[in-house]
Amino acid sequence: MPMQNAQKVCESKSLIRFPDCDPFNHLNNSRYIDYFINAREDHLLQFHHFNIYQLAREKNISWVVSKNQIAYLKPAFLMETVLIQTVIIKLEEKSILVEMRMWNEDKTLLKAFMWTQFVHFNLKAQKPESHSTDLMDQFRPFVLSLPGTTGFEQRLEQLKNNINAGE
Repeated sequence: MPMQNAQKVCESKSLIRFPDCDPFNHLNNSRYIDYFINAREDHLLQFHHFNIYQLAREKNISWVVSKNQIAYLKPAFLMETVLIQTVIIKLEEKSILVEMRMWNEDKTLLKAFMWTQFVHFNLKAQKPESHSTDLMDQFRPFVLSLPGTTGFEQRLEQLKNNINAGE
């Protein structure tokens, strides 16, 4: 299950569906997380040929979510096509921090922004486990390093400023 392409930021489009919306035809807050996690799983398969479910079956290891930080900026509407980006921003011995962004289709409006920390987990022992050297070597080329002091709020402001600057 090698990760292949050197592409750090992965992106795909998703259609906002009726069962995921609130009475105002906005994507329900809890469903943003589902859209982000589904996109990340798809990105691992599509861009890196990395199947987390096959890894779980064969080696009894996976990742579990230990923390989410999310900012809801603009509503995603029923039947709107959104663009979702995901990228690893921190790789540590036992965890991975993934940044996820939801944009309008032409990437001019940031709708939601999330950081999710995934802990590497041994399914058989039911406890966290260090990444193997092989996994660390596979993931390292795909890490988008941020300045050491960049936190969630600072990163969000950085992205907003890039939009305002037309980048």
